[in-house]
Amino acid sequence: MIAWLWPWTGLLLPLPLLVQGFWPAARTQETPLRVPFFDAWVSLAQTHKGIASSRRWSTVMGLWLMWICLLLAAARPTWIGEPIELPTSGRDLMLAVDISGSMRVEDMQVGNNLVRRVDAVKAVGAEFINRRQGDRVGLILFGSNAYVQSPLSFDIGTVERFLRDAQIGFAGQETAIGDAIGLAVKRLRERPAESRVLIVLTDGQDTASSIDPLDAARLAQGLGIRVYTIGIGADQLSIPGLFGSSFGSRRVNPSADLDEESLQAIATMTGGRYFRARDPQELAGIYQLLDALEPVELDATTYRPRQALGHWPLLLALLLSLCLGLQRCWQQRAVHTLASGGARND
Repeated sequence: MIAWLWPWTGLLLPLPLLVQGFWPAARTQETPLRVPFFDAWVSLAQTHKGIASSRRWSTVMGLWLMWICLLLAAARPTWIGEPIELPTSGRDLMLAVDISGSMRVEDMQVGNNLVRRVDAVKAVGAEFINRRQGDRVGLILFGSNAYVQSPLSFDIGTVERFLRDAQIGFAGQETAIGDAIGLAVKRLRERPAESRVLIVLTDGQDTASSIDPLDAARLAQGLGIRVYTIGIGADQLSIPGLFGSSFGSRRVNPSADLDEESLQAIATMTGGRYFRARDPQELAGIYQLLDALEPVELDATTYRPRQALGHWPLLLALLLSLCLGLQRCWQQRAVHTLASGGARND
């Protein structure tokens, strides 16, 4: 709908009439002018009296339309759209995902098949991100180095896409858990203290950080950032024997390098919790538990988009002034032409 922010400007509509009625007429004393062809001028004036009268009225109407357009623009017409729901200012949740070389291990059971750890994290993590409507969600990917793939944003669709597009080895083959936590602390420290959450997913131990993970956790603790840690990987994996048969097969622990003690200490120090995800089902359950521990704000706010329309009546007033100016020039040219013709005839 269209709203008028300054509707009182309509009271100025009769202002030109008031000025014309109360403003004293200008009094001038002009010197007499001798006109050599007075009779020709009188004849010309009588011939075109009706045309001049109609043109005068068109000029008056044009000036009034210009005045009305200017008043409409001064009233500040504004188009107000339908209410649009805004994301709520919920939590600032940063997700730090390990994409080191060990995440390519295929030990996550999905039905009768084994999939890579990183693929399970992508699938389940994307569903978790989609459920965080109303939260600002960011994504940190880390291997030998840690970097921000997506800053904190309400655009969770983009964050989900960045997670799905993550590839093993983009950040190196080693694991820098401490650097990932430190980078997350740097990004979260400017946010409100009661809403800062970090979730770290890894399958190993820190081997490449410039800062010790526990020191990074102390920084998070000092700033009130809760850190939830998730250890990824199965406890046992069957290695087939000769020619893929059971002969010579053996069972190994693919998560032997997982530093659960440090992950537990990081979570406890910052007020979070440590979780163990041995398969995608456990990982999905952990995310559901995180939804319960860090619920999304449900109160929504709305706003109505606004667009100023005052430039349209101003444009119309400009076009009217241009038309009146052209009409004036054409009238003067016509008068001069007729006058010249009458003088030659005499």
